[in-house]
Amino acid sequence: MQHIEMQMSLLLFTALGGYLLSSWIRQPGVVGQIILGLIIGPSVLGWVTYTDFVSNVATLGAVILLFVTGLEFKPREIISMRYAVIALLGVIVPWVGGYVLALVFGFEPSKAILVGVALTATSIAITADVLRELGKLHTDTAKAIIGAAILDDILALLALSVATQISNGELSLPSIGQSILGAVLFLGVGAFLGIKVFSRLISKVDASPFAKKYPDFVFAAVMMIAFLYAMVAEMIGLSAIVGAFVAGVSLEAITLKNSRSFKEGAEYLRIVFGSIFFISLGVLADIQAFNAELVGFALALTLMAVVTKLLGCGLPAWLMGMKPREAMIVGVGMIPRGEVAMIVALIALQSGAIAQPAYVAIVLMSLLTTLLVPFLLRNYFYRDTP
Repeated sequence: MQHIEMQMSLLLFTALGGYLLSSWIRQPGVVGQIILGLIIGPSVLGWVTYTDFVSNVATLGAVILLFVTGLEFKPREIISMRYAVIALLGVIVPWVGGYVLALVFGFEPSKAILVGVALTATSIAITADVLRELGKLHTDTAKAIIGAAILDDILALLALSVATQISNGELSLPSIGQSILGAVLFLGVGAFLGIKVFSRLISKVDASPFAKKYPDFVFAAVMMIAFLYAMVAEMIGLSAIVGAFVAGVSLEAITLKNSRSFKEGAEYLRIVFGSIFFISLGVLADIQAFNAELVGFALALTLMAVVTKLLGCGLPAWLMGMKPREAMIVGVGMIPRGEVAMIVALIALQSGAIAQPAYVAIVLMSLLTTLLVPFLLRNYFYRDTP
């Protein structure tokens, strides 16, 4: 199905069906959308494939999701040494666990390192959207998950850079240092510009007669800044979703008098493009490519992905003062790998560092962890939430 209009219509129709399915099975909306993405994708019906169009729209969805999530937080709420420790161990433990498991299944050490990297990142978009739907986005556990997951993604992308260099025999300490410096500068400079420059500039425009004449101007300007941050983040080797989140946090304090609410406008965009992002996760996985041996590795990888995040994130959260139940929620909230692991796997596949079977196994692991977390949060940890 090549027509963009038809693909867009089908994707949005699937999103509506996802809400209905989720309501029927009493699960968060993302679960139904991912399941229906599997059904309309190559795995079952083959109506939609992961074309450049679907990929691009899904990328927009992920960026908007994280921008909207960032608008929910003040910078001081997600900056904490505790979150940094959770993030660091949440990268090291899964990386080692994935590496050892890949070696057990016969992978060469250089490729096993990349398999381990695929277990490091956390898909913040999945957990954040579920917590938003459950009305738990402003709890202490949610703040710990969001703060740690952002650092997690940054560390995971740095780990990918290191692992790729090792795989290619080109490990260079200066290049690693450059990547770390770029990430630190982006976070610091990006937050400073957002809070001290862009926020004040937007407030001045909003207070002017120009905003009364063109009340949509501020919304367009804010979304431009969000995508600018996403672009710059990618240019320096980070994920676009990290840039979008930083933009959201930096601009959350803006109050408007004459302009239309950019927060409300961004929320409408999230409904459309965020739904397509979750559907794309199902479309991306082709379960027909599996055989018995590959399924065994994928399931073992999924189990390792779950256990290492529970230990790497939940345990340090408990040791640093969180109640056991809250620490467990942090560990569970960090489990989904989602689009980040798929991006890592795709980069490794395209570079020739891993073969198709390993790529498919990582995609299945990513999908299973993505489906598991909404189910656990809704049915066990927040069972009484309407």
